Amino acid sequence: MEEFFMNFVWLQWIGTGFGITQVLLARKNNVNNYLFGIISIFISVWVLYHSKLYADILLHLYYLVMSIYGWLYWKFGKEKQEAPIAYSTRNEHLKALGIVAGCFILMCYWLTRHTNSDVPYLDAVVSAFAWAGMWLMAKRKIENWIYLNISNIISIPLLIYKELYIYAGLTVFLFIVGTLGYLKWRALIKQESNVQLAES
Repeated sequence: MEEFFMNFVWLQWIGTGFGITQVLLARKNNVNNYLFGIISIFISVWVLYHSKLYADILLHLYYLVMSIYGWLYWKFGKEKQEAPIAYSTRNEHLKALGIVAGCFILMCYWLTRHTNSDVPYLDAVVSAFAWAGMWLMAKRKIENWIYLNISNIISIPLLIYKELYIYAGLTVFLFIVGTLGYLKWRALIKQESNVQLAES
């Protein structure tokens, strides 16, 4: 049992390393952030399964799909060229809120009726905001940082309760980087806007 726990801790550290690398690359607007994220996802799924955080497992599988989509979208966009960072449109805002509401309802139903989760509502709300945030990141929308940070701030006490202290520490770090990421992306949008004005 002790040997398993030690391996469990090492898995958290390894997954955390890849997760940190991903978010730092995302903050720098580097498309390769997704490659590190995919490795982190596979490690996290194993850890979360043994912690009975089932909504988070589904969330990470969704992360996997959106990471592949995001990498392709960032690389090629709709016009077969790199998609720019942008603010969300009204329609995208509504879709993001719809993802939050729909995911929360579905996760609550599933967790309370079909699993032995002891934290179904917190698990569901963490996942709901993260689902929307990941969708916005894949679309390269600046508001992704807001949604992801709402998920992060709720996730921290949940992870501490589950005694996943390494992942809780990582989430604190992700919250800080998420805040810096928002500011960085806002500066990049402003810079791009100034370049376009100068060229017009």
